[in-house]
Amino acid sequence: MVVFLNVSPEAVSKLTKIGFKKEPIKTIYEQTRLKHGGVTAILYTSGKLLLKKETGWIIGSDESLKGDTFGGVVVGAVKADLKGRQELAKIGVTDSKLLSDKEILPMADKIRQVVSCEVRSILPEEYNVSGGITGILNHLHSECARYLAPGKHIVDKYPGCTIGDIREEKAESKYLEVAAASILARAAALKQLDYLSTQAGFALPKGSTHVAHALHELKERGLPFHKFVKMDFRNVSEFLKQGKE
Repeated sequence: MVVFLNVSPEAVSKLTKIGFKKEPIKTIYEQTRLKHGGVTAILYTSGKLLLKKETGWIIGSDESLKGDTFGGVVVGAVKADLKGRQELAKIGVTDSKLLSDKEILPMADKIRQVVSCEVRSILPEEYNVSGGITGILNHLHSECARYLAPGKHIVDKYPGCTIGDIREEKAESKYLEVAAASILARAAALKQLDYLSTQAGFALPKGSTHVAHALHELKERGLPFHKFVKMDFRNVSEFLKQGKE
């Protein structure tokens, strides 16, 4: 906790430019309350500014494979307190998008050694009978949070997200727990794609942009599409439709 005296509202408002967001004030003595990541800034009517860092347990969760044609869905979750967050920072945890595939797996192993974790992974075959991506994500994120509870659950917000104590877009760039969860989810996604590639007999591509060749390969090998791809994706349905014309 850090305290500053004689701070003006104008000075505090500048914090919004570096990511702090306004929150409802909780007492009549507060003039402004802002929050960013695990830090809360409270400006009192006396001019005192209090910077308070979250020290309780936080559970962060994130998913992978959501937008990939091949593979099902993976959700990872990490639980940490102040000490855990310091350990995550020490091993270099950051948004998984900033790490290469080669860096992801060893980093995921390091994360498991310093904090509590949970990963839920479903294959395409289960995804295709589960009723759509939104319901699946809400279910998997909730399962991970319940497994690691108690703790404040922070979710990297996605369309239709209805779970979590805090739902925030790009949360992986604001909370170390969510960043760590994104790494665990991506590591599990890479392992799932490796497994499915072995089952298919050829390397399955990531993403959904350059997958036409792989869809043709599935067809030529006579492999069941529902075991490898998300059947509700437009590129899949259009490919299968063309094959019937």
